[in-house]
Amino acid sequence: MEEKKKFYSKLKNQYRLIIYNDTTFQSVWSMKLSRLKVFTATSLMSAIIVVLVILLIATTGLREYIPGYPKAEYRQMLIRSALKVDSLETELAKRDRFFKGIQTIMSGEVPEDDHIMEAESRSSEVEFQQYNHDSIFQDELLAEQLSLSLQPENDDKTDISRMHFFVPVKGVVTEHFNSSSDHFGIDLVSEANARISSVLNGTVIFSGWTLKTGYSIYVQHEGNLVSVYKHNSELLKNEGDQVSAGEAIAIIGNTGELSTGPHLHFELWHDGKALNPEHYIDF
Repeated sequence: MEEKKKFYSKLKNQYRLIIYNDTTFQSVWSMKLSRLKVFTATSLMSAIIVVLVILLIATTGLREYIPGYPKAEYRQMLIRSALKVDSLETELAKRDRFFKGIQTIMSGEVPEDDHIMEAESRSSEVEFQQYNHDSIFQDELLAEQLSLSLQPENDDKTDISRMHFFVPVKGVVTEHFNSSSDHFGIDLVSEANARISSVLNGTVIFSGWTLKTGYSIYVQHEGNLVSVYKHNSELLKNEGDQVSAGEAIAIIGNTGELSTGPHLHFELWHDGKALNPEHYIDF
């Protein structure tokens, strides 16, 4: 106890710091000090210096020199990667919804988001007949077996010969319909960037890219009639869009492995059977 009292007394002992003039030995400045005051002042100054150094490093570019701290370009790369991952998740979600809709149609059911068709149908129910085509990503579309019907059940079959078809594009027929060689349509050559029109009123049931036929678009008309337009350079309509007869739906092009030059490959299908377009349209 005596040693502790001596230690505390030493801390509290008063000392005087005096500054003398070296020539005249006159006192210039003096201050009373103790060991406790010196220790307290030193600790406060050290803490202030440490705080200032931390703020200086944290608010300036000096922090990049700290080992393990990422550089500015690395942080920008991380931000860009996070944005790309977010965009990729959105695109994957869209792809999943698209595949789900395709599977629903293939099974003969009505997609949940198919509100346009339900609103414009005269009947309370819309019957979807099954049709076969390969996946877009397998690049083989068997459009020849399409038999999707949007016509109400209580309507009679439409006489195709009495329909007034618009010419899809003005041009010259370079290859005619020939089912024996699996050419289920005609080839029309026209001027560059010519617009392609829908031959009748209808609904776009496919609008996309395939490896063999390039940019293609399929339109469902009344009477279980489907018109097909292949090898386009650009598509102007999306799936589910309602189109009118004579309305532009694509731009003529030269896309797909089966295309040998700028032209339109046009097909007509009725109840899953290919028709010769030249029997119904005056090209």
